[in-house]
Amino acid sequence: MGNAKIREIKPEDNEQVAKVIRKVLEDMGVPKVGTAYADKALDDMYAEYNVPKATYFVVEHDGKIIGCAGIAQLQNFEGNVCELQKMYFLEEARGKGIGSEMIQICLQRAKEYGFDACYLETMPYMEAAQKLYKKNGFEYIDAPLGNTGHYSCPVWMLKKL
Repeated sequence: MGNAKIREIKPEDNEQVAKVIRKVLEDMGVPKVGTAYADKALDDMYAEYNVPKATYFVVEHDGKIIGCAGIAQLQNFEGNVCELQKMYFLEEARGKGIGSEMIQICLQRAKEYGFDACYLETMPYMEAAQKLYKKNGFEYIDAPLGNTGHYSCPVWMLKKL
């Protein structure tokens, strides 16, 4: 996948991004409530991240979006913490190092924004994702931070920046 490139989302990417996210969630059998599947934001990710201290990135390969992830202020939380959000890759993008590259780009942007730490939530059975997060310096924590509304995601991780 030498010609896959990571770039910031554009308005015209919205439809493809929503399809990628919903496809991955369906493939993984994720509940459609209490997870990202139900988020209204999925249909306009460009606008959702077109706010201060937030950026959403896509992975483009041959004109097709095959993955995505974003960084934004953690909702309903007092501290200076951001959240790694909505990181999803189609099957063809997995196992090629793109995930690590995406995490590094997101964390670099979080540092530029001046965040102290990065938080994420995931599902227990998303083991490959958890391995990837651990490899990139995330550690498990015992309770959620903030309130993202994703009550069906019981695994929480944090990385100091």
